[in-house]
Amino acid sequence: MPKTTLQRIVQLVGFCVLGLSVSLPAAHAAADGERKVSKKTRVAKVVKTSSTRQQVKVRSSKTVAERSVTPPRLSFGQIAGLHSAADPLSLKSSVALVIDQDTQEVLFSKNDHAVLPIASLTKIMTGVIISSANLPMDEVLTVTQDDVDTEKNSSSRLRVGTSLTRGELLHLALMSSENRAAHALGRTYPGGLQTFVGLMNAKAKMLGMKDTRYVEPTGLSSLNQSSAQDLATLVNAAHADPVLRELSTSAGYQVAVGRQTLQYNNTNRLVKSPNWDIGLQKTGYISEAGQCLVMQTKIAGRKLIMVFLDSAGKFSRIADAERVRRWVESNPIVMQKLKIAEALSLTDG
Repeated sequence: MPKTTLQRIVQLVGFCVLGLSVSLPAAHAAADGERKVSKKTRVAKVVKTSSTRQQVKVRSSKTVAERSVTPPRLSFGQIAGLHSAADPLSLKSSVALVIDQDTQEVLFSKNDHAVLPIASLTKIMTGVIISSANLPMDEVLTVTQDDVDTEKNSSSRLRVGTSLTRGELLHLALMSSENRAAHALGRTYPGGLQTFVGLMNAKAKMLGMKDTRYVEPTGLSSLNQSSAQDLATLVNAAHADPVLRELSTSAGYQVAVGRQTLQYNNTNRLVKSPNWDIGLQKTGYISEAGQCLVMQTKIAGRKLIMVFLDSAGKFSRIADAERVRRWVESNPIVMQKLKIAEALSLTDG
């Protein structure tokens, strides 16, 4: 190989080695720089995440603090001081009434003339009007936007556009207190909702319910009001209707909505209890009314009507009913009166 050519090859190799030796430190420096930047970025992210978590924690604590200082909304009964009234059974309900259905004898009473919001107990009268109208129970009705609750913004499993029969809607309204079902029943009544509410008030007047007023068919409005005395009258009248007895005491019910089958259960767990023989019942709740419950039931072989309004806790209305049942069963004077009343009814028969 010529010398000139060999020299050129050596020279080129030297340039490559020199370039490599220069580029390697630069690459290492660049890599170190990237690692430093990456480390800074990671640290920044950790700090930012930690800061965000602290902010969320602060906001959460603030929310909890705000909730803790927000006073609970008082019921009308609490505002009126009805809960301060003492009774022999120490009931949590501020209003209570227990009467013998046959003789109308009052066995127990507490603030029974107080007029209060009645929440979904309203639906008993809704059922009375629908059942007595002899409308076709197999007629298909559709839930519309008009049936959506704008009073309390409560939820419902019956979406707008759902179509069910009148009988199915009545079942859901009485058994599981379905608000859209009850409203749809009133809205689709011949003459419309205003006519329906007018019939509710006319029926109350006819039954002698002087303390009662209805403004809509669900009970979501606190303007639907009554007294324990009036509600006992209503329960007595509704109990005479076999349809209302059956639907209100049904333990559960399924309806087909499109491709779905919805399972509904009774809002009153006592209907499943072997200790109770319930002929008609209805529960109710809005904040203004508290927890409410009415029942027609048999205790020691006698038919009784129980009314509990404005109960303080979620389960206290049920506990009050249990307390009254045990009191009736263990009270010899009450039991004697019940036996005398039973003997008189048999004699009259």
